[in-house]
Amino acid sequence: LMELLVFVLASAMVIVGALGVILRSHPVHAALSLVLTLFGVAVHFVAMEAHFLAAVQIIVYAGAIVVLFLFVIMLLGVDRSENLRIEPLPIQRPLAAVVGVGVTGLIIAAVVRARDTIASGQELDANGDNNIRAIAEDLFGDHVFALEFTSFLLVVAVAGTVLLTRRN
Repeated sequence: LMELLVFVLASAMVIVGALGVILRSHPVHAALSLVLTLFGVAVHFVAMEAHFLAAVQIIVYAGAIVVLFLFVIMLLGVDRSENLRIEPLPIQRPLAAVVGVGVTGLIIAAVVRARDTIASGQELDANGDNNIRAIAEDLFGDHVFALEFTSFLLVVAVAGTVLLTRRN
């Protein structure tokens, strides 16, 4: 029953986020809808016990790629300013405060509930699965040039974008 509920909620996140990417006219809102879609996919990965893929999904895609999208979108749209005193949804700030207090309460409850369990947990097996070590050796050993070259290209792209949109 719980697996079905997680699947339905994560699928709803993915579908609503994908529709938001397509239907939103404001590019920042579309990029934030993309974040919702990526979080839904990460929840699916967690449900399938692929925790490494879920972490990569959040860190790489939702963390880096979408932030780069938002950086470029907001950098190119600097000439348009919005009045921050006018709220499109008046309930937005009180709802955000309630959600923030709720999430903080859930985190505190999870830490209090799990603090005894963490201390009495099993020791990690040193001879267990070495996938992460193999990926690190492959990435930083055999393919270190490609990794560094890709990071160099991303830095050049961001610097080029800043120079192209700079005003005199």
